[in-house]
Amino acid sequence: MKRIVYYVAVSLDGYIAGLNGDVSGFVTDGAGVQQYLDDLQSFGTVIMGRKTYEFGYQFGFKAGQAVYPHMNHYILSRSLVFDNSDPKVKVVAPDVAFVNQLKKESETDIYLCGGGELAGWLLDNEQIDVLKIKLNPLIVGSGIRLFGNATKKFKTELISSQVYDQGLQIMEYRMRY
Repeated sequence: MKRIVYYVAVSLDGYIAGLNGDVSGFVTDGAGVQQYLDDLQSFGTVIMGRKTYEFGYQFGFKAGQAVYPHMNHYILSRSLVFDNSDPKVKVVAPDVAFVNQLKKESETDIYLCGGGELAGWLLDNEQIDVLKIKLNPLIVGSGIRLFGNATKKFKTELISSQVYDQGLQIMEYRMRY
């Protein structure tokens, strides 16, 4: 069974974006960002929530387009509908049975691209296997929390940690349910 890896940029105060999706203070270049981009090549499947998918529109992505051309996309949403979409893009309702089936069928680990609300739902349902965070050296004060409104408490085990230029750190944790 493949793992779900929540690989995400986060501020020191636990936000994946500030108010109105502001990510302007997050590190966008350098060796740590290149490491993240290189790591993405190992995934053949990505899951994300509707808001995260639609966030890409402001960067030029179109509805139904594959954000990561080498990955199969599953957008977990009850409301998103595309008139036309890339065959690699599917919209599915959030469902634990579907997530478990995807973990069984995927040829690679699964990249959880976000967002916080979906990550919180997956965490509460004990579906995230690895948390890999790009810890950014900033405090945003408010915005989109790393795990949305998740309510359960869990422990993690540090697997690796690396410090990069501009104060960026990439830390990988195994979830302990």
